[in-house]
Amino acid sequence: MQNEQMARWRLILGSETQKDFSDMGLSELSQEQLLMDNALAAIYGTDKESFGSSGSRGAGNGPSSPHISKWLGDIRSLFDPDMVAVVQNDAIERKGLKQLLLEPELLENLEPDLNMASTLLMLKDQIPKKSKESARKFIQKIVEDINRKMESQIQRAVTAALNKREHSPLPSASAIDFKYTISRNLRNYNSDLNAIIPERVYFFDRASKINRWNVILDIDQSGSMGESIIYSSIMACILASMSSVNTHIVAFDTSVMDLTDLCQDPVDLLFGFQMGGGTDIAKSLAYCQKFIETPSKTLFFLISDLDEGGNRAALLNRIKEIKESGATVIVLLAVADGGRPYYDETTAQRISAMNIPCFACSPDKLPELLEKALKKHDLTEFSKHMKNQK
Repeated sequence: MQNEQMARWRLILGSETQKDFSDMGLSELSQEQLLMDNALAAIYGTDKESFGSSGSRGAGNGPSSPHISKWLGDIRSLFDPDMVAVVQNDAIERKGLKQLLLEPELLENLEPDLNMASTLLMLKDQIPKKSKESARKFIQKIVEDINRKMESQIQRAVTAALNKREHSPLPSASAIDFKYTISRNLRNYNSDLNAIIPERVYFFDRASKINRWNVILDIDQSGSMGESIIYSSIMACILASMSSVNTHIVAFDTSVMDLTDLCQDPVDLLFGFQMGGGTDIAKSLAYCQKFIETPSKTLFFLISDLDEGGNRAALLNRIKEIKESGATVIVLLAVADGGRPYYDETTAQRISAMNIPCFACSPDKLPELLEKALKKHDLTEFSKHMKNQK
């Protein structure tokens, strides 16, 4: 047990301490421990050689610089997925591997990770043609994983909010949305049967004409917004698949882009964002106001770090106008590093003073937030709860 603990400390402190630990009685590292040592030394060691060049492998007598693909294979076999994600991100920050992310063979071996996805989205215009499909597949992995966790909960939340009955009736064949069901299940075509085998059948909501809500997502696409953009885009696409709500999605920096037509595919939507640049929130709010036809049935999300580069007074006046029109307004603050809020505190305080909920919301709470907002519940307590979790 003592030798195992010493070996762990030796791996933490690096190969430079090998002699000291040997003097204290540490036996040779095992083959697996040597692999760990080399993989970690490539990122955390003191060697200045560029990562990805060839290097010798020894028994902890100095860090090697393994080829990036082999290095990725080693860390994925040696560490659990959470640790792999941490080491991958440290590799980018410490060793300047952003350019290497654009190599197709590397992208195919990367562990899905939000920070990596955000980096790819920021670099998408620099991705060479040979890597575009690999980059898209990497983003697709992230999207599918989040979608699995969020889709049914968001749909349930919206249905629960808009359906006045306590229980929904069983869907009937006459309510099947054949066009949408086919489009969402094309990948499940069975060539032997010459037919599509749907994983899920989609139904029209018979109450949609009565209870239809207008949901507007106004999303800041500045560089700090990576994680928020990914979650917001997936939420927008889920909402767009539901006939009981109209969904608009707008992206802004110093200009405004309407991305609503891309809501059929969250990956297409994500690649529609142009991350980076300045911020003019007031301009985007003015653009979004034209979508507010029935304020009492409008749910407006401003998703931003509130770091206004334009006219701050105009921003405050515009959001006040939307609030006073009767629309439900919610400001979701930028999140980074797995949920840490990032925002301009002064602007957030001014908006909160208008009785507009202004807080960072963890992705797992989005369905609950949607349900409460559509039911027109007071979100004060929900907002306080979210702030207390930070």
